[in-house]
Amino acid sequence: MTTAHASGIARPAAASALRVVRFLLLLPRNIVVAFLSAYRAVISPLYGDVCRYYPSCSAYALGAVQQHGVAKGGFLAARRVARCHPWAEGGVDEVPESHTHHFHVTRFGFVVDEHANPGQGKG
Repeated sequence: MTTAHASGIARPAAASALRVVRFLLLLPRNIVVAFLSAYRAVISPLYGDVCRYYPSCSAYALGAVQQHGVAKGGFLAARRVARCHPWAEGGVDEVPESHTHHFHVTRFGFVVDEHANPGQGKG
């Protein structure tokens, strides 16, 4: 049974709508995560261990998109790939930390809302 809220919208319906909106906002990020994960599983092993940086460029891109989203993460990944050339010194180059942590990364690498109901989408 739903209870009416002061705005006239039933609370469970509003909560459900909010979950749908959060899912749709994270959908582009998770599509890119799926693409990068597939690349890392299929294409990246063909090249072997040739990256001058740690983590590899594909791992960096995956982490950047998971932490910062498609736009900023894509920019960070593109900047990293541009720095990766035969004359680069290389070394450890971690993804800069996000200032806000509103999301949770599942064991499969997908990004879900941190405030999702327990058992939904996590794991």
